Amino acid sequence: MSRTWIVIPMYNEASVVGTVIEGLREVFPFVVCVDDGSTDGSQEAARAAGAVVVQHPVNLGQGASLQTGIEYALNDPELDCIVTFDADGQHRVVDAQAMAERIKSGEAEIVLGSRFLDKRTKLSPAKRLVLRTAAVQSRMATGLALTDAHNGLRALSPKVARGIHLTQNRMAHASELVHQIAEMKPKWVEQPVEIIYTDYSKAKGQSLLNSVNIIADLLFR
Repeated sequence: MSRTWIVIPMYNEASVVGTVIEGLREVFPFVVCVDDGSTDGSQEAARAAGAVVVQHPVNLGQGASLQTGIEYALNDPELDCIVTFDADGQHRVVDAQAMAERIKSGEAEIVLGSRFLDKRTKLSPAKRLVLRTAAVQSRMATGLALTDAHNGLRALSPKVARGIHLTQNRMAHASELVHQIAEMKPKWVEQPVEIIYTDYSKAKGQSLLNSVNIIADLLFR
């Protein structure tokens, strides 16, 4: 049985998170959802689907939720991989599975999902430009030649996970994570993944405005 833990940050996702967890648990039995102060019954939906739920009493942001989830998973002495996965249904289990296998085989210590290594993900020209700009900025700041610096689907070895200490609680946490990876100098690869943008995920923050906010966080944090 896989000892990969899936870490899902969660904030008011009651309508979709159960389905997301059920799909994951067909492959990954160990799922921890970090509930970031939800008020819509997300905790109950996640538990009913079979996930462990760790709760923040107030909303602290996605970076804080990821850090809490990573720390929870690291308590498992048999842990072999951590995968970060979104609660809104935009990530694909098959991509997570392929990424985890690259960690467990020893090919890499961290696998980073990229929307730009194939043509499956449908992006508007404006959003594509914003994300490309963020990737260039990240490359200049860290020296890591990433094609997609703000993709929430990642697989980490326990060694790398222990070196992650996120302090940026909002969207800038993704860039902070890349900076910490650059400092650790692990074996890393990118994995082509498909991001599925639905009306629901767009309403939850996967809009062009959110991409602009990412850049603003980077410039002014």
